[in-house]
Amino acid sequence: MAEKKPKRGLGRGLSALMADVNEGHGNDAADPKHPDQVIPIEMISPNPDQPRRSFDPEALEDLAASIREKGIIQPLIVRPNPRTEGQFEIVAGERRWRAAQMAKLHAVPALVREFDDTEVLEVAIIENVQRADLNPVEEAAGYSQLMEKFGHTQERLATALGKSRSHIANSVRLLTLPEEVQSYLRDGKLSAGHARTLVTAEDPVALAKQIIKKGLSVREAEKLAKAEQENIFSGGSKPKAKATSEKDADTKALEGDLSAGLGMKVLIDHKPGKENGQIVIAYDTLEQLDDLCRILSVSN
Repeated sequence: MAEKKPKRGLGRGLSALMADVNEGHGNDAADPKHPDQVIPIEMISPNPDQPRRSFDPEALEDLAASIREKGIIQPLIVRPNPRTEGQFEIVAGERRWRAAQMAKLHAVPALVREFDDTEVLEVAIIENVQRADLNPVEEAAGYSQLMEKFGHTQERLATALGKSRSHIANSVRLLTLPEEVQSYLRDGKLSAGHARTLVTAEDPVALAKQIIKKGLSVREAEKLAKAEQENIFSGGSKPKAKATSEKDADTKALEGDLSAGLGMKVLIDHKPGKENGQIVIAYDTLEQLDDLCRILSVSN
């Protein structure tokens, strides 16, 4: 009975793999790897599950020009094609493979690795989030896939990718924004900094349009979002403030206990004689929001 191959983990095997790939930027690398073999282009096919679907034609032509002049410096990573004997499937480096064809190369250098389908997808997503030209939504989607498909935590992703945990958390949070706001991010009309101020807004689409129309800075966008939040707390009217002052002593005491326990302002809206109501928690920083999310997710 064959010994079962241990599953590569993101924290060790995949990080080591990406170090070997040394994807870098474009076709340049300070420490190129030695290929296992040179494989004819026609024997290589792209990964059908590759999460990256679009390749910028101009950037590909630039890479093809570099390949014509210098050749392929960093080898592709491939695996034996599980569907066609004697053929290979790309694990990492499809962009170089496409550019090599444009440069009319007949063969490309490659590192041959044994990966199962799950590992191939994991590597493909990791390679994707390493790209320098990702927009914030694409980056967030890559992190989300790695957590949802492979069960990786924000801490493990941060360690393997050389990012801070707060960067991963703030990035993934952008996916909660409405599609219209995400489209502004993809098109470069909003920065990730602008978008983070809209995550908890009551009407993020309206605020996003104001930010774009007025050309607001991130700091100005934060003030705009905070003003909207304060308006929600006050209800935008004097009578609401009066209603808050008329809360019974037990409700006020509970608000105080919750505020002290969370380190954030907590308001309880409970109508006398009713069984239902709502709790509103106000945070001042994204770090506080991280703490709140962590507290709420403990039971999960």
